[in-house]
Amino acid sequence: MKSIAVFCGSNDGASPVYKEYAVALGKELAARGITLIYGGATVGLMGAIADSVMQAGGRVIGVLPYFLKKREIEHTRLTELIMVDSMHERKLKMSELADGFIAMPGGPGTMEEYFEIFTWAQLGLHQKPCGLLNVNGYYDPLIALFGNMVQEKFMQEKQHSIMLNDTTAEGILQQLADYTPSPVKNYLTDERT
Repeated sequence: MKSIAVFCGSNDGASPVYKEYAVALGKELAARGITLIYGGATVGLMGAIADSVMQAGGRVIGVLPYFLKKREIEHTRLTELIMVDSMHERKLKMSELADGFIAMPGGPGTMEEYFEIFTWAQLGLHQKPCGLLNVNGYYDPLIALFGNMVQEKFMQEKQHSIMLNDTTAEGILQQLADYTPSPVKNYLTDERT
């Protein structure tokens, strides 16, 4: 893996442990020579992970919509900052640049980004791994919900297996590196991928 997109909060969260994990993930990405693809801001966990990667000598590419330039406060010290016109363009550009995806704790925006990229994998539009860095049990309810989706027959087990999760930066990065996608039908080409 040469690049990983990380979706995470534009706030620090209620506990300092969230920022600690963002810093740890940033250091681990840099140590492995993996470029961080992220939302381009200086605030919250977003800023913490970007700063951590750069302080460790790694590469960071931010993707930020123009209308969020002031609200999320653009990061001006990145390897590269790509400005786009919309949230849709942001997600598309991040998905094009990344070889895999990790969601750290965050709010509705983080969830929306993760769910869209997960859905694209489920539909066979890409075969890139999708992971959750489950800091402080933050994603325990979501992991349980996905299990319930399988139990209630709203998701197949092979689709459920797309969602990787771990409680450490090292663990989730290793899972992404080891990931082998299950063959799924690509609804755009009508072929199995």
